[in-house]
Amino acid sequence: MYFRYISLLIFPLTGMSLTIIDVRTEAEWDTGHLEGALHIEWQDILKLSPNTPKDEEIYLYCRSGNRSGKATKILLDAGYINAQNAGSILEASKLLDTKIID
Repeated sequence: MYFRYISLLIFPLTGMSLTIIDVRTEAEWDTGHLEGALHIEWQDILKLSPNTPKDEEIYLYCRSGNRSGKATKILLDAGYINAQNAGSILEASKLLDTKIID
């Protein structure tokens, strides 16, 4: 497995890709975020790249899981069938086995 830190984690053996999105504020993002994550505030989540496939695995997180839950619902309603709320930044870090960086 290798990482491409522009926006995606790529799993070359399975052909699957994974997008991680931090939906917190800019100030929260600046205090630390998951390595490789995109930053899109929850209310702007539909600004996700139009090149993102609707079946891509998308994990969203925030401080507590509340805003990421709202963003997940917005994406699901927009047809992104594999959007998942990863909860808080700490829960997402554990779930995705990804470091929190500054």
